[in-house]
Amino acid sequence: MTEYLQVSTATETKQQAIDLAGQAVQKKLAASAQIIGPVTSVFWHLGEYGTGEEWQVLLKTTAGRYQELEAYLLAEHPWDNPEVCAVPITQGADRCLQWVRDSVEGA
Repeated sequence: MTEYLQVSTATETKQQAIDLAGQAVQKKLAASAQIIGPVTSVFWHLGEYGTGEEWQVLLKTTAGRYQELEAYLLAEHPWDNPEVCAVPITQGADRCLQWVRDSVEGA
């Protein structure tokens, strides 16, 4: 059985999020992406506490495509050290999961 993942990152602007997500989907690294924002982030960065407004990007893919998706996100992201995290999708409607698999396979 194929493993499915939801991969997240964030950008400073909505347009950066759209550009990053759009290319990931066009390259079939992800079946889809949702952009949520603006959201407020609270974080430690370079040893300093901070807050900021960001746009969250959620991408659906398979475990088999994750390494390529991660490499793309790290290479194309406007930040030097972006957050890129993946969580497993442990349950989902069969037709939805089939759609994710079909969308990224054979790329």
